[in-house]
Amino acid sequence: MNLESPKVTVEKSAQELFNLLIDVKNFEKLMPDNIAKFEITGEDAFIFGLKGMPEIKLKMKDKIAPNKVVLGAASDKLPFTLVANIDTISEQSSAVQLNFEGEFNTMMAMMIKGPISKFIETLANNMTKL
Repeated sequence: MNLESPKVTVEKSAQELFNLLIDVKNFEKLMPDNIAKFEITGEDAFIFGLKGMPEIKLKMKDKIAPNKVVLGAASDKLPFTLVANIDTISEQSSAVQLNFEGEFNTMMAMMIKGPISKFIETLANNMTKL
């Protein structure tokens, strides 16, 4: 299952946005309003939970400055990655798009597609809060 957020323009350079995204503490600012839990579990990992959804642990998997930040599920039960692709627009602005890729059975994919699409869209739209 592959899902993409809308591309969002942020008034920060690509490098500045990259630096904010590789600090997992900043993801709390990106979370939707219905967040039930957010907990840092290490330098490069955090757990979050949305109301009505199971908690998910994300871990930093890869960083390619200043254009790409890859987070992945720390558990093999729900294997997926969340990739932030950052494009430079100018010295003071950049565009970011989130890509969600996961391998789920058909039933699971049908259940989570809507909530995950909304979730990554909210994360992308909240990039302006960083």
